[in-house]
Amino acid sequence: MAAANIFSWFSTILALAFSLALLSGFCLAGDPFVSYVFEVTYITASPLGVPQQVIAVNGKFPGPVIEATTNYNVDVSVFNRLDEPLLLTWNGIEMRRNSWQDGVLGTNCPIPPQRNYTYSFQVKDQIGSFFYFPSLHFQRASGGFGPIVINNRDIIPIPFNKPDGEISFMIGDWYTHNHTALRSVLDSGEELGMPDGVLINGKGPYKYNTTVPDGIQHETINVDPGKTYRIRVHNVGVSTSLNFRIQNHKLLLVETEGRYTSQTNFTDFDIHVGQSYSFLVTMDQNASTDYYIVASARFVNETEWQRVTGVGILHYSNSKGHASGPLPLPSTDVSHPWSVMTQQRAIKQNTSASGARPNPQGSYHYGQINITGTYVLRSMPPTKINGSLRATLNGVSFLNPTTPIRLADEHRLKGVYKMDFPSRPVDNKPPRLASSIVNATYKGFIQVIFQNNDTKVLSFHIDGYSFYVVAMDFGNWTEDRKGSYNNWDAISRSTIEVYPGAWTAVLISLDNVGVWNIRAENLDRWYLGQETYMRIVNPEENGKTEMGQPQNSLYCGALKSLEKEQLSSAATSLLTGQLNLILTFMMILLASVTTFC
Repeated sequence: MAAANIFSWFSTILALAFSLALLSGFCLAGDPFVSYVFEVTYITASPLGVPQQVIAVNGKFPGPVIEATTNYNVDVSVFNRLDEPLLLTWNGIEMRRNSWQDGVLGTNCPIPPQRNYTYSFQVKDQIGSFFYFPSLHFQRASGGFGPIVINNRDIIPIPFNKPDGEISFMIGDWYTHNHTALRSVLDSGEELGMPDGVLINGKGPYKYNTTVPDGIQHETINVDPGKTYRIRVHNVGVSTSLNFRIQNHKLLLVETEGRYTSQTNFTDFDIHVGQSYSFLVTMDQNASTDYYIVASARFVNETEWQRVTGVGILHYSNSKGHASGPLPLPSTDVSHPWSVMTQQRAIKQNTSASGARPNPQGSYHYGQINITGTYVLRSMPPTKINGSLRATLNGVSFLNPTTPIRLADEHRLKGVYKMDFPSRPVDNKPPRLASSIVNATYKGFIQVIFQNNDTKVLSFHIDGYSFYVVAMDFGNWTEDRKGSYNNWDAISRSTIEVYPGAWTAVLISLDNVGVWNIRAENLDRWYLGQETYMRIVNPEENGKTEMGQPQNSLYCGALKSLEKEQLSSAATSLLTGQLNLILTFMMILLASVTTFC
């Protein structure tokens, strides 16, 4: 009753304030915001025909889309209804000046079960396709992920005709055991082995042959002939690179992880773990039948891995029949070392297009900046350290301290971590467990070489930044390879694949103060310790290059005594959701008013 009374009172106040604002011709300064309430729960689903526990957001698997426009402020109020701690992270969102909201253990204390935390951040100078997911305890293997779309401001045109519609695909390998069981496998010292299948938007494969069991629900995408759709595709899986294709349709690549690309047609496209792309697809076929949508395992023995294939249906409104026959095969040849990287090397930046800002993307001449530091990060196959299976970078398997790094700095705690992460591979010492991070220099311009000496394709991600992918090749990187760098139109992104026995070089301008995670996106390697952090401090900090600690911060570890009790009753949960919805509605109305001010 009390919650209802407060809700009624607050609604009245908001309505009165809004009316007065309209009457007085009031105009809001600053950027608009969007607000979301996420309730993260377990539900039972059977995406591959086997009932299992999955993680849903607001009852949906995958979760709902977060949609914003460049420079909008975003509030996401998260209620953790799981039986274990939770953090959500925002793959590719740069969190300018605000690593406090990054949602990983280096910056945030977890949200305890039955508790709430509100993330507040700005999508500053960003556009494009991204996704969110739970960053703890292997939880992404059970779901909890969803798409993020950041639209251009109206004053900045997109570099193609406005599509007739948009479609998001969340694709990924999938196991019929949930994340706790998969964790147990890794904790026992074993590898996970072949996945049980691939999901497309949380659904299993269409019954394209007799190997697919009856009763599996598949994804169907309804389209109209002659129309062009923007298709955003995210690989949110555990550890498998996937080839994405739509039967008889071309994929025109236009954007990846916040940067518009030179526009190139592909018949199929390799999307590695943690990566996001968007394509334009025109419905230009005769619709004699429906068409297959396929996401299949790549860079494995594809004959043995046939079950690791997701199949959906593209259905024209005038379709004359069901899809049948064999699946279309990838036309891109990856059977030879010289051909493996051809497709990825073809991804270039559209230098004449404007992104989040009016100036063209190519106006930042990264290739003319002097490199101030080099980090060669070498990954090796998992190995035993102190009797446990671990994964390493430069011989270090990361141990997350009980107190987040950024929180420890703020409260001047000593001994939580060490800034002794080696800048080059270490061969004269055994691998070790350590809370070892990179002490990076503010406003430096560094090159990072991801050297993959593991046996499978790995994806690496850096929070807080996008980087220029200037080169990749087989063998071991050496200094003289800088002569092969693309210093003009390299794509800028936040997640890059590194092929086994190969390297990838990226350039980064260190202009975002904070503590930022560097990790393998492959969940098995990440869980086993293949990560570190970059600590970037402005020695002349005056409050302009980094935001202060949020008032609603959670505390843990050595700072647990500072934790405040949060109200967690059902009435408070309902009230919070209602207030957020009211505020969102009010801001939408006010934003429309300000356009006339």
